[in-house]
Amino acid sequence: MEKLTNALAARFASPTRSSRLTVVLGRWLGLSFTICFLTGLFSHGLQEPPSWMFFPTSPAWIYQLTQGIHVTSGIAAIPLLLAKLWSVYPELLKWPPVKSAVHGLERASIALFIAASLLQLTTGLINTYKWYPWPFPFRETHFWLAWVIWGSLLLHIAVKLPVIVEHWRARPADMPRTASGAGAAAPVTDDGAAAPAPGRWSRRAFLAAVGTTTGVVVLTTAGQSFSWLGPFNLFAPRAMGTGPQSVPVNRTAADAKVAALAQSGDWQLILTHRDARRTFTLDELRALPQYEHELPIACVEGWSQTARWRGVRIVDLVAAIGAPSSSSLRVTSLEPEGVYRTMAMPAVYAQDERTLVALELNGETLDLDHGYPARIIAPGRPGVLQTKWLQTVEVL
Repeated sequence: MEKLTNALAARFASPTRSSRLTVVLGRWLGLSFTICFLTGLFSHGLQEPPSWMFFPTSPAWIYQLTQGIHVTSGIAAIPLLLAKLWSVYPELLKWPPVKSAVHGLERASIALFIAASLLQLTTGLINTYKWYPWPFPFRETHFWLAWVIWGSLLLHIAVKLPVIVEHWRARPADMPRTASGAGAAAPVTDDGAAAPAPGRWSRRAFLAAVGTTTGVVVLTTAGQSFSWLGPFNLFAPRAMGTGPQSVPVNRTAADAKVAALAQSGDWQLILTHRDARRTFTLDELRALPQYEHELPIACVEGWSQTARWRGVRIVDLVAAIGAPSSSSLRVTSLEPEGVYRTMAMPAVYAQDERTLVALELNGETLDLDHGYPARIIAPGRPGVLQTKWLQTVEVL
């Protein structure tokens, strides 16, 4: 069995499979996973904030940037992970499968990392298209899988650190040489990888192909997040400048089942603070001082769009009911159900003069699908927290 499996492994010998190549690919993949992990933690913290969470409101496009980088780095990790698997999978054929406790730990960390990474990247990519064919909650699963990946990655690095250090930098000895010994004439590299046979790829060509593929994937999808890449946006599910009032929409009024309530002639915005209560009709809100700001709507799926929003400042509504300016808010939508029907707004957003109860978008009355008659828009927040079809604002 040992001879057979080792013969099969030898058959896969190639310049595209070597310790040096695996370390190079691991650097790229580790960087993409690290960026994706950190930006994902920031996004999760904004939606489910721990007690120590800091909420930056400037620049206003901070979440647009971080979530765009999160999704883009996740997409970039897909070809990098596949390339790394290509470079190492013959190792799985070697016998015996576990040689020692350290080797068993290495195998376990690799198995956990690969399984979690494939699931994470697949479901994350599908999520950008707002398709959920699985029975488990995406956001919670995505969050905990990220920790599993990060932990197994750190474990794998710790176990393989001697090899990583040895092959971290290219050396002159990495140039192809010829194996010595009877009957040996095939060129090999310093780490034992076979030099390219005629018609086969070299390590440098393989890395160039992986880098090019990753670049093309990023270039043709990142335009949904970054306007300067918009002309190259061929495959991302959202495109800037599309949708009602030239802004994309994730959840329509029909999806939320609010069309009748939102268009009702007796709609009022209810503002409460302790025992105080005030109501504002749409005309009364329009009669208040109006302010306009350019703010992005940035969604967790990675797409974003900067637009001109006009409406009443939240700070003015808080003052109108006699509440302290340092108050936080609880905002409720007309939606009859849904995870984001109720939204908590920390005081830092309520105090920001750019946070609006928006009544207009790009110089026009809000479209029904954008939250007519009124919605929240605040700097630096995920789109799911920019509540549409307002019903109540409770000052806490």
